[in-house]
Amino acid sequence: MKKTAAFPAIILLLFSSFTPVYAQDTLVQLKQNSPVQTGSPIFIQIFKEERILELYTKNGHGSYQLSKSYPICNYSGGLGPKTTEGDLKSPEGFYRVKNHQLNPNSRYYRSINLGFPNEYDKFRGYSGNYLMIHGECKSVGCYAMTNGYMDEIYDYVESALLRGQYEINISIYPFKMTPQNMLRHRSSSHYMFWLQLQPAYDYFVKNHQPATISVINGQYVVNATPDKSPLLQPQSQYAFTKMK
Repeated sequence: MKKTAAFPAIILLLFSSFTPVYAQDTLVQLKQNSPVQTGSPIFIQIFKEERILELYTKNGHGSYQLSKSYPICNYSGGLGPKTTEGDLKSPEGFYRVKNHQLNPNSRYYRSINLGFPNEYDKFRGYSGNYLMIHGECKSVGCYAMTNGYMDEIYDYVESALLRGQYEINISIYPFKMTPQNMLRHRSSSHYMFWLQLQPAYDYFVKNHQPATISVINGQYVVNATPDKSPLLQPQSQYAFTKMK
């Protein structure tokens, strides 16, 4: 009897270490700041702590304006970057999406492959595959949305790429990187990593344009393009993985 009772206890302990994070209310009204024209160039920001995916569209003046804010239904592993296959973490950093990273028939409804590991992740020796934005509201290292919201996000991404946008920039932050939030998280073991992300967040806030990101000596660098660097070519800057 003791052995039988111990087995479910072990299973319960294993599952208790997996801490998915759910949106407080996945049925909240979708915030729409301005009309979104399908096919417009877009830019995406994800904020873990706020559990928000923000979709920006490019206006006639070349600036990106917030068009829609979607509640993230589920992500896993809490704050901090993904470093190891099986750590259940959802990634943080800067990723790029092209057409071949879209899967309309994913087993998780629809999916957009983030391209983890990117050049920074690879330099650091981080491991993991199939890190997505997808539907079904289930996550083990991905950003899961409700299927209705995933339909919209997928359509905007696909339409922008089909209309000529070379790739979609996706910036993933642990939280909105204001001075107040940085101060609040200054004791985190991830703080030095987050200091690399903050300049890109600030650049977009000030300029309404995604920052140009390079990876130099294993560090994210904003708007730096060193001479004779392969990172001068956007297509070589990030590595992509297979889709689910």
